[in-house]
Amino acid sequence: MDSLPPLPAHLDAEVRALAARFGPTAAVVADLPDGLFDPLVKIDRVGEVCMVIRRPGGRLLTARKDLYPAGVFRLLTGGVSHGETVEAALLREVAEETSLEVTIRRLLAVIAYRAPGAPLATDGLPPFVFYTFAFLLDERGGTLAVQDPAERVEAFREIEPAELPALAASLEQLEDRRDRAIGGSWRSWGIFRAVVHRVVAEQLALAG
Repeated sequence: MDSLPPLPAHLDAEVRALAARFGPTAAVVADLPDGLFDPLVKIDRVGEVCMVIRRPGGRLLTARKDLYPAGVFRLLTGGVSHGETVEAALLREVAEETSLEVTIRRLLAVIAYRAPGAPLATDGLPPFVFYTFAFLLDERGGTLAVQDPAERVEAFREIEPAELPALAASLEQLEDRRDRAIGGSWRSWGIFRAVVHRVVAEQLALAG
């Protein structure tokens, strides 16, 4: 894995071990243009897993939550709690949001985000405020259903991997409208969410 800024101490060794088991893994730094919003402001997590679930026909699973603007679907994500391992968070979130049985194929990417509005670090740059660990998973059983109503997932949709760049572009063009549900603008949220879709698309294309 390419060099990353330091990860939280309890994650660093595990993430490097996961990259050794499930690489090649891209290391990406993303500078976000706007301030902090949900989930970047959540203090119950250090980051999130992105679940790139490949269904038996090769299509990828996306979902929408009931609070999203109309028509918005995206790859599934879920928080990594303080003290929780990334792998444990991944399997827990897959179960809660999909009920599917999966096999981990790759740790596609580790993305570190900087955002204005956070206190500056000693080098004068905004610190890393959030991390995404994107995994490619193959479905191997189960029936697609949400176990945890608190996830607020209201619909699933399958897409071809080649549709990921268009999905990223649509997220980047959301209305610049503030919403208390996320504590910020949907445009800012969409730009943040687009990053992992573009990175995953690039990694899948490289893998052929």
